[in-house]
Amino acid sequence: MKAPAKTRPHRLGIHRVVEPAGAMPQDAWRIDNTPVAAENEMLCEVDALNIDSASFRQLCETCDSDGLRIGERVMEIVGQRGKQHNPVTGSGGMFVGRVLEIGSALRGKADVAAGDRIASLVSLTLTPLHIDAVIGVDVATGRVRVRGKAILFESGLWARLPSDVHEGVALAVLDVAGAPAQVRRLCSPGQTVLVIGADGKSGLLSCAQAKARVGTSGRVIGLVPDAGTASAALLLRAGLVDELIVADARRALETSAALEAVAADLADVVINCVNVSGTELGSILCAKDGATIYFFSMATSFTAAALGAEGVARDVTMIIGNGYTKGHAEIALQTLRDHPALLAYFTERYGN
Repeated sequence: MKAPAKTRPHRLGIHRVVEPAGAMPQDAWRIDNTPVAAENEMLCEVDALNIDSASFRQLCETCDSDGLRIGERVMEIVGQRGKQHNPVTGSGGMFVGRVLEIGSALRGKADVAAGDRIASLVSLTLTPLHIDAVIGVDVATGRVRVRGKAILFESGLWARLPSDVHEGVALAVLDVAGAPAQVRRLCSPGQTVLVIGADGKSGLLSCAQAKARVGTSGRVIGLVPDAGTASAALLLRAGLVDELIVADARRALETSAALEAVAADLADVVINCVNVSGTELGSILCAKDGATIYFFSMATSFTAAALGAEGVARDVTMIIGNGYTKGHAEIALQTLRDHPALLAYFTERYGN
């Protein structure tokens, strides 16, 4: 096989776009997933995909949580599109694997060598991916073990896997690294912070960062659908939240009433980490005028969020869940290291 040669290799991967013409790799319907590195690309052997939460939930619903059927659907999507880009949710995930080859134009520029174990920090929605076989699907974690290859563009972000954290744990954490890093940026001492979906991967890490930022003068409130889960219990046991409230975030009035019962003035910052749609208005109603809402969830409808805020006359700043923040990989991993109980939970759940 030869590397794509239709156009001169572009640092953003535009030369890999098959259709439609003029699209970027992320919004393209199909990209060229030929597993050969161009001069400014890096070829990686892929061991596992970590499908993002919203996408994996949709796959489970469609395939009745049958691992075999989910694997077949992943193969089908990649076969059609040249990438793991869920056509329903529009989201992807990330991969973990080993560097096989570094293009001639990148050698000496990137601090990486053939054989290094890395995790991609760019979405699978723009990553050329070729899968030879799906080996297994872990329905509990959203991890898909594969034999395959992927291409990272010159602009692609990646992180060398840490030696002190189990690889499965690192994969789970790096998949949501943008959340704790953004929370660290958005929260300040003395604030009241609400984390919706506090019991998921991104929610747990966000609560830990929020608690560190608001200090003893602030409050972190976690909202979960069920207080009886191990992750919900961890939030209180490890001191990651000051209050835990139970509500269905899709029910806006129920959600805001639950918050008002413990924080009458509402929240200065709302972090939305859920993996279901329909939680936009609930998030908005929990935010006081002048507050900031960070929609990390890929299930968010930003139309619903914008029109919802207008409809209830709430003057808030709403931030799209950008998965990239400078230093986000190290911030996420350090958050885990700083909280032994959190590290133990992630190791038990994802360290297999």
